[in-house]
Amino acid sequence: MTIGLAVRAAVSASLLCAVGLAVLAPGAATAIAVADPGPPRDGGPGAAAPPASLLHRSGTHVRPRAGAPGLPQVSARSWLVADAGTGEVLAAHEAHRRLPPASTLKTLFALAVLPALPGGIRHEVTEAELRDVGPGSSLVGIAEDRTYRVSDLWNGVFLNSGNDAVHVLAALSGGRRAAVERMQAKARSLGAHDTRVRSPDGYDAPGQVSSAFDLAVFGRAGLRNPDFARYCARTVAHFPGRDGGTYGIRNTNRLLTGADGVAPYRGLVGIKNGYTSGAGHTLVAAARRDGRTLVVTVMNPRAGGGHAVYEEARSLLDWGFGAAGRVDAVGSLDARRVSSLSGPQAAPDDVPAPVPVARPGTPGLPVAWAVAGAALLGGAVVAVFLRLVGGPMPRS
Repeated sequence: MTIGLAVRAAVSASLLCAVGLAVLAPGAATAIAVADPGPPRDGGPGAAAPPASLLHRSGTHVRPRAGAPGLPQVSARSWLVADAGTGEVLAAHEAHRRLPPASTLKTLFALAVLPALPGGIRHEVTEAELRDVGPGSSLVGIAEDRTYRVSDLWNGVFLNSGNDAVHVLAALSGGRRAAVERMQAKARSLGAHDTRVRSPDGYDAPGQVSSAFDLAVFGRAGLRNPDFARYCARTVAHFPGRDGGTYGIRNTNRLLTGADGVAPYRGLVGIKNGYTSGAGHTLVAAARRDGRTLVVTVMNPRAGGGHAVYEEARSLLDWGFGAAGRVDAVGSLDARRVSSLSGPQAAPDDVPAPVPVARPGTPGLPVAWAVAGAALLGGAVVAVFLRLVGGPMPRS
């Protein structure tokens, strides 16, 4: 009889502990780290989840529907075309392949530094600010002991891809090292985890890489900044000369200006091109038609000469506008963005940030307190039960 009661008491204790835990800590019982799936595509309850991203897989990816145009022939090592409004990636090839970005990295420099430097500031350039500009760099022609407005310097960055202008702006924002750190932090905040910054101007440096995905993220973010959007769309500007006068500078993005035999692209709103011997030709371009904006990245075409980067971007933009409503997304430019964590607590490069899931409307109790409360409740009830059925409990 005593053994039977003890067994039943133990079972009762187990059940009552579970009940106590559920009563005292409903939030703690469900606080499991899971990847946040984000809202349904149509915002409604129970909506079907979007298809899994294909962007980390090797090769070329597109999800055509009936009537979708075929992809053009593109020789670039990596490319991507996306809807700048929704962030949906319409098609891509080796989207996360890490490659030298050349001057397209100046898009990230602008995102990180533009907000800190109002265009009306005037600055007299020193010799030290120009000392470390790499040999063979593209230059806008900045002279030491000459005073420039910050807006002049940004024209030099966006139109002439001037590394001298980048170095002066970096000095104004706290120095080269601070600029690199700010750029890296900005990239992480945007979910651009393929990018490693070593030089703020995009000049070839060991370990400096980005990807078609990341550069598209930077271009899309830039279009949302009015100053960035204005500078990257400008075709010509006047730049202060050494003698006190000015001279004209022209945007080197030939898809925007139509220079050197490259036809301008209808609806192009700019962004940035680049070239180094290590990176080859690179380009981030955006165009707007019929209320829809596409952003395209092309990195290092393997055929077609120096202007192939523009022609391949043109063919991808044409395809993207023709494919509107006829393809399903193969991924999203927002997929790797982490908004809830920052700094050393941020999620690893390729892992979505875990978030605690708790039942709405239940104040969360710490797990340790919940378990202790459940144990006390279960033990008390068992003690009462044994007294009722078997008299006083024996002393040890």
